Amino acid sequence: MDSAVRELVLRLFELAKSVRLLKQRRADERPAVPPGLVGMLLQIDQLSSGCHARELVHRTRLDPSTVSRSVAGLVAHNLVERRPDPTDRRASFLAITPTGQAALTEAYGWYGEVLERVLADWTHDEVRALSGALDRLAHDIDTALGNHDNLEAAR
Repeated sequence: MDSAVRELVLRLFELAKSVRLLKQRRADERPAVPPGLVGMLLQIDQLSSGCHARELVHRTRLDPSTVSRSVAGLVAHNLVERRPDPTDRRASFLAITPTGQAALTEAYGWYGEVLERVLADWTHDEVRALSGALDRLAHDIDTALGNHDNLEAAR
């Protein structure tokens, strides 16, 4: 293994640890919305007009039972509501509630404040370069893994 790749592996492990610590800190400071639910809420929000649970399974590549439990938690916390699908009455359409939208706004704000402190000494170009590099890395990992691996273990 190339030494630069070996160094990147170490940095990625450190980054993963930092992300876990960040999520835990937010959960400690803002316990009203469990951290696992914030991620699923973000996924629903990215599908701006709402979605079906099967779309979340496809998008997150999590097991359907995991998505089902997460959706049930979102509904129980009044962050998401199930609406009848007008084209298929047997299916439910998931939509973010005003409470869910407020929770997303708060989450973006909290993470944004932390990252602004962290990146205070970074230039705008450095932040954009990191963002672009992380996007490319995530895409290339997805491609290298064949775009079919179940991400259940990555939760």
